[in-house]
Amino acid sequence: MGRGKIVIRRIDNSTSRQVTFSKRRNGLLKKAKELSILCDAEVGVIIFSSTSKLYDYASTSLKSVIARYKKAKEAGEDHQHNSASEVKLWQREATALRQQLQYLQECQRQLMGEELSSMSVNDLENLEHQLEMNLKGVRMKKDQILTNQIQELKQKENLLHRENLEFCQKIELIRKENSELKEKVYGAMDLNDSSINFIDPCTVSNSYDLDGPISLQLSQPQPHYDELTEREMRLGYLLDLLACYIQS
Repeated sequence: MGRGKIVIRRIDNSTSRQVTFSKRRNGLLKKAKELSILCDAEVGVIIFSSTSKLYDYASTSLKSVIARYKKAKEAGEDHQHNSASEVKLWQREATALRQQLQYLQECQRQLMGEELSSMSVNDLENLEHQLEMNLKGVRMKKDQILTNQIQELKQKENLLHRENLEFCQKIELIRKENSELKEKVYGAMDLNDSSINFIDPCTVSNSYDLDGPISLQLSQPQPHYDELTEREMRLGYLLDLLACYIQS
C-alpha cells in the first residue's frame, strides 16, 4: 500500500521537522539538478533552514544566476513601466481626438447656421468669408461638370450628323437607281406601244364578200409589265421608309 496523503502544514515535533527538512531538501536539490541536465536550463536554488543554515545549488554559478535574475527583473519592471507609459500616451491621444471631434462638430453646426449666438462679429465675418469661398469652389466644380457634359453632347451631335449624311447619300443613291429603273420601264413600255401601233387593228374575214360589211376586231393589250411594275412599287416603298427614318 502507498503512503497516505500528508497534510501540508507546519510540523510541531522538532525532530520530525528536521528529518522532513533534510529529506525534502535533498529531493529538491536532486530535482533541480535533473531539470538542468534534462532541459538544458540554468537553475539556481537557495535554501535557509530554521536555524539560518544556508544550502544552495547552481547549474553554472550562483552568482551568474543571481545577476541574470536581477537583469530579468529590471527588464520586466521596465516593460511594465513602458506599458503604463504607453497606456497614458494613448489616453492623451484619445482625449485630443475627442476634443478635435467636438470642435469639428461645432464648426459644422455653425456652417449650417446653428448655434451662432456665442459668436462675435469678427467670427461671423470669417464664417461668411469661408462660406463664400466654399460656394465659389462648388460653383467652379459644377461649371466644370457642365462643360464636360456639353463637350460630350457636341461629340454625339457630330457623330449623329455624320450618320445623317451617310443616310442621305444612301437615299440619294437609291433615288438615282429608282429613277434609272423608271426610265428603263417607261422606255420598254414606249417601244411596245409603238410596235402595237404598226399592227393592223382590223382583220378582214375571208368568209365575206369584199363588197359586204367588214368585221373589225380590236386586239387587247397583253400584261407584259406586271413584274417591272411590282419591282418599281417596292423600290418606291423602300424610298418612303428611308425618308421617314431620316426625318425622325
